[in-house]
Amino acid sequence: MHTPRDLIDSDRRCLWHPYTQEKTAPDPIPIASARDATLTTVDGREILDLISSWWVTAHGHGHPVIAEAIAQQARTLEQVIFAGFTHQPAVDLAQQLGAALGHGLTRVFFSDDGSTAVEVALKMALHAHQNQGQPRPRLLAFEGGYHGDTWGAMSVGGSSGYFEPYLRNGLDVAFIPYPHTWMGDPFVEEKEALSLLQLEEILLHNAQTPFAACVIEPLIQGAGGMRVCRPEFLQRLAKRLKEAGILLIFDEVMTGFGRTGSLFAFQQCGVTPDIICLSKGLTGGFLPLSATVCQQSLYEAFLGDSFNQALAHGHSFTANPIGCAAAVASLQLFEQENTLSKVSDISSLHQSRMRRYATGKRPHPIAQRPRVVGSMAALDIVAEDAGYQAEIGDRMKRFFREKDLLIRPLGNTLYLLPPYCVTPEQLHRGWDAIDELIEQLEAERRATNASEA
Repeated sequence: MHTPRDLIDSDRRCLWHPYTQEKTAPDPIPIASARDATLTTVDGREILDLISSWWVTAHGHGHPVIAEAIAQQARTLEQVIFAGFTHQPAVDLAQQLGAALGHGLTRVFFSDDGSTAVEVALKMALHAHQNQGQPRPRLLAFEGGYHGDTWGAMSVGGSSGYFEPYLRNGLDVAFIPYPHTWMGDPFVEEKEALSLLQLEEILLHNAQTPFAACVIEPLIQGAGGMRVCRPEFLQRLAKRLKEAGILLIFDEVMTGFGRTGSLFAFQQCGVTPDIICLSKGLTGGFLPLSATVCQQSLYEAFLGDSFNQALAHGHSFTANPIGCAAAVASLQLFEQENTLSKVSDISSLHQSRMRRYATGKRPHPIAQRPRVVGSMAALDIVAEDAGYQAEIGDRMKRFFREKDLLIRPLGNTLYLLPPYCVTPEQLHRGWDAIDELIEQLEAERRATNASEA
């Protein structure tokens, strides 16, 4: 029988992990099984997953309803080409998504992950304008936004800091400042006004090369550091874009399926996008699947007698029946298990534990910019460097790893985004560890200041 060390050594010889500097990274942790909010290692340790395994696990690991739906579908129809064919799981899922989204978002294009969902949306927007005889070659996006790792998605995430080696040949994108806000932020309205003013200047100076679409993560920029904006800003943004004939794309790859407290973030914004991108929680975290959903009028812009007018995009596993069956089961669980009430309970617990960092006239010396949206809670840890490569990030990862907690900070941004099955006791355990870390960092700062005095 292979030992955990054997598995790690074999991994080191043949695998290449995502977002990892393989030379300096610690050994990967071998996982044997998972259930609910708990991962079990090969040697029997239990690790509490408080980030939903990169934000995908919705109802919990190994949920029996989704697992059974997958098993039944695998015994019936595991895969069929989706060009020229169809099947019941795809139709069922598309109908359920259309009903859940509402607001005319009825045309569903399936692909395989969040990045390709965004890629499809960008191609829809650029191609639709061209089909209508009004080419618009440029795109708008927000500073700090992250939308995936394929070429178009990288282009609209070009200011996120992840893609410096690849951007010379990207799409033509103009970036708008993002009005990041938090609890007690006194300057939020000024930041929103500045963002909209910058948008006006961009539109004025590019009147001869108009923009096809604007892409934004509604309410929360995920990989950009769990940065939050207000619904009021999104409303004003949408109004101005509509006046300019610019399509609005909501990247709800992370924010969809309950993360912000409603099934989809746009539902609490008073804004309906022209295109919405979905993935991650779509299958409950079981299988890779994504959907790009658009308004009927946009779909009709691709209808014609020539293939040149068609959306030339696809994947070998487009609308994979097993993935669609998992997604249908996951969507049904939201109603059967009253999932959004669980999200509300998680949010309330976050709020209560965050209070110590959100009150007082002065910012906390270590944990600042507290914010809670639905099941997401985040703090920025004061450090000499910030952003994804901040040194404090690696230290925090080691701290939580030693406590058997899967908490993966984004640089100096510390956040929780648990699966909805997490118990209050488990969530308090995570917050207790966060408090311990912050107290440790605060004590170190006091000692440093005392020695320098």
